[in-house]
Amino acid sequence: MKKFLLVFALFGTLVASAQTLTLTKGKLIDSLIVKDSVPGTFALYLPTTFDTSKEWPIVFVFDMKGRAKQTISMLLQAAETEGYLLAGSNNVNDSLSITKNVLVSSRMMNQVVSMLPIDKNQIYAAGFAGGGRFASVLPTFIKGITGVLSFGGPITNFEVLNSKKPFHFVGIVGNQDYNYLEMLENEKRLNKVKFPNQLYIFDGGAEWPTTAYLQTALQTFTLSALAKGRVAKEQDYVQRAYSNNLLQVNTFLGEQKPFLAQNRITEMVEVFQPHMDLDSLKTSSKLLRKTKLYRTQKRNQATVLFNESFKREDYAYYLEDDILTYNYNNLGWWKYQMEELQEYETDGSIFEQQMGKRLQGYINALIEDNLDILVQEKKVDIEAVNFLWMLKTITQPENSVNYLKVISNSALIEDFETALFYLEELLKNGYSDTKKIYNIEHTALLRITPEFNKVVEKYLKDARYEPIEK
Repeated sequence: MKKFLLVFALFGTLVASAQTLTLTKGKLIDSLIVKDSVPGTFALYLPTTFDTSKEWPIVFVFDMKGRAKQTISMLLQAAETEGYLLAGSNNVNDSLSITKNVLVSSRMMNQVVSMLPIDKNQIYAAGFAGGGRFASVLPTFIKGITGVLSFGGPITNFEVLNSKKPFHFVGIVGNQDYNYLEMLENEKRLNKVKFPNQLYIFDGGAEWPTTAYLQTALQTFTLSALAKGRVAKEQDYVQRAYSNNLLQVNTFLGEQKPFLAQNRITEMVEVFQPHMDLDSLKTSSKLLRKTKLYRTQKRNQATVLFNESFKREDYAYYLEDDILTYNYNNLGWWKYQMEELQEYETDGSIFEQQMGKRLQGYINALIEDNLDILVQEKKVDIEAVNFLWMLKTITQPENSVNYLKVISNSALIEDFETALFYLEELLKNGYSDTKKIYNIEHTALLRITPEFNKVVEKYLKDARYEPIEK
């Protein structure tokens, strides 16, 4: 049986008017209207246990492409279990300035807080990657946000943080995510300025963690609120959360991953210290850190991170130089770098394998960042843009879009030889969408040439224009 909730919300400036909303508990609702002079919509989730007789914690989730429903859906199970409301704007976008995004977020958040019984001491912001970075900015500009949950998105501007008004930062990152180093550094800097924070590390890349990790993050916020007396003490809840964390520690140990086990124990000590005696856990931590396997893994990790930092500096330097000089001759060097990183996956240690994946992600992120900068310039440097798309055919050879972009840009500057080369490379990879091939932008003149159709005929046997034999 569906459970419905009638919510009476007041909107307006001088004269408030009432509007009745029918919301379904346990169902993710999208496209709710933000009542403001600037139109907008948001998504909302109320757990099945929701009722208006008490106040509820809420997580405002941000996606920099405005995909609120899609992003919130990743947190549904954890929010349902932990009793959290979820909401997110469909109008936040990385194409907007931070100021505009903050205004969009503020309007949406104000409306949700005004229409639902929200615990003002348990208002949190969250996001994945860029969304996490944006979420970490919000407590500086919007009062009342007590914590930030960031998935692989480090704080980008520590200068704006107010040490007199600290918020609780909970980070979750995969050890193959290219943001891994930044998240580790993020933790050190937050400790230095005495911001409460946790960093939970999982095996994986730039991806959403499992529900268990999401649940742990929400439990961390709840336990912090319990410790500060913001919500009523529930010892059963504390014990259940502790048991869940301990289970994860034992799982890591069983998988011969003492480094991850120690990470979780360290965070457990900080989170559970106000609630229970942890002498046995601290003793276990000391014994773990003395084991040969842990000490070996810690040493290997340190060596890998040291080498990785130098490689990242090299990649950033050479990419900037290659873009400025249109250094097509250096594409071979980049191909060698990618092959070297891929070799780590088969021949390297576990930490080198992780580094290889992180660095591949880092290179691709560098390329994307530079592309974003170039295409936003008043006069777009097509050659520089085309160089980056060529580089993407090396770093992401399985993505057909990269080849199509090179063909289009090369045709635009009338470099038909390059366009034909990348057309053949695309078809060699098994691409077979003839319709798209004959509709590549800027290729109107190229696609009627015998050379173009000869390449298509060679791989697809479906040339639109008959190649002319000389």
